[in-house]
Amino acid sequence: MDMYSRNQYLKEVREEYLKTKSKKEKARLLDEAEKRTSLDRKYLIRKLKPLSNLDKKKEQRKKRKVVYDGYVKAALAKVWEIFDYPCGQRLEPLLKTQVERLRELGELNCSDEVAEKLKRISPRTIDRKLKHQKEVLHRKRKYRPRNNPLLYQKIPVRAGDWDRSLVGQVDIDLVEHCGSSARGEFIHSLSTVDIASSWWEGEGIMGRAQGRTFEALTNIRKRTPFRWLEMHPDNDSALVNWHLLRYAESEGITFSRSRPYKKNDNSFVDEKNSTHIRAFLGHLRYDTEKELEIINDLYRNELRLYKNFFQPVMKLKEKIREKGKVHRKYDVPKTPYQRLVESGQIPEPTRKELEALYLSLVTIKLPEVKNFRIFCSTAQPLRFIY
Repeated sequence: MDMYSRNQYLKEVREEYLKTKSKKEKARLLDEAEKRTSLDRKYLIRKLKPLSNLDKKKEQRKKRKVVYDGYVKAALAKVWEIFDYPCGQRLEPLLKTQVERLRELGELNCSDEVAEKLKRISPRTIDRKLKHQKEVLHRKRKYRPRNNPLLYQKIPVRAGDWDRSLVGQVDIDLVEHCGSSARGEFIHSLSTVDIASSWWEGEGIMGRAQGRTFEALTNIRKRTPFRWLEMHPDNDSALVNWHLLRYAESEGITFSRSRPYKKNDNSFVDEKNSTHIRAFLGHLRYDTEKELEIINDLYRNELRLYKNFFQPVMKLKEKIREKGKVHRKYDVPKTPYQRLVESGQIPEPTRKELEALYLSLVTIKLPEVKNFRIFCSTAQPLRFIY
C-alpha cells in the first residue's frame, strides 16, 4: 500500500473512529488499521484525531518574481558567445563595459531595460542562467560529426571475430612518447603484430602526419616475413586515412577498424605496446632526430630479433567459468618464429631465410643492462618483398 492509498484508507477509518464513543470499538479500529497499514499505534492515534495532517492541504511555496527573464537570458547567451564562452566571473566585468558598445555596433539587439539588467547581474546568476546553453554546447561538441564521415563509412568495423590460425591479420597502433607534455612535435612508435603468430614489428616516426605514418607502415611491411591479408587499426585519424585506404586497395589488403571507444578490439597490439615498447623506452619524452635514429635502429635490429626469435608467447586456448571464477587454459609457449614456421603459411624460401637468420643469432646477457641484446652476423636485416 503506497502513501496515497494509505491516507485515503485512514480518512475513511477516521470518520468511523470519531463517531464511535466506545473504547472497545476504537481499539478494534486501531487494531485493524495497524494490521493493514503496518504503522505504529501511537502514530495512528495522532493521524485519526480531529484536525490531523490528513486535512491539511499541501502548502504551495510562493514563487519569487523572475527578474532575469527569457529576454535577458537570450541577450546573455549572445554576449557569452561573442566573448568565446567565458565563465561567470570573467563575463561579469565585461557586461558592465561592453554591453553598450555591442549595442552601438549592432552586435546585440536588446532593450534598455535588458541592458541595465545585464550590467548588474552577478557571476553566480550568469552561470545559472547559462546552464542549459552549456549543456547544449557540450552535446554538440561531444557528438559532432567526424571530419571524414565518408571515409569511416567505407572502412568496415571488426570486433574480435578473428581466425587465430590464419597468418597475415595485422593489428596496428600508434604509441606516443610525449612524456608529461603533449606540446609540440614528438616521436611516435608505430606498432604492428600478427594475431596468429604474434610476430611484432615497430617503427618510429616524428609527429603523426599521415604521409610519415604511411611510409613507416610500408617499411614495416617490407621487414615482415609473411603476406599481409588484413590491416586493423583503431579509429585514430593518423591510421584511418585515404593514404592507407588506397594503399590497402591497391595491394589487395583488407582494411578494417575497431569500434569507437572499445579498446579491447585492439588487445593483441595493446599488450605488445607494454612489453615491447614501454618496457624499453619508458614514458619519457623523445623529440629529437638523434633519438629517432636510435629508436629506429633498435626497432629494426636488436629488439625485433630478440622478441620474435627468443621470447616465447602463450596463446589462450579456452576460458571456462566455474562458480563465478574464470579458468584460462593456454597452449605450449612458443616464439613467434616457431609459430610462423609451424603454421606452414609462408613460402619455403622465406622459411629457409628465417632459419638461417635464427642460426646466425647469438644472445649475450649484459651485466649492466637488465635485458638481452642480440647480434646478427649480417650487416643489414633481411627484407622480405612480395
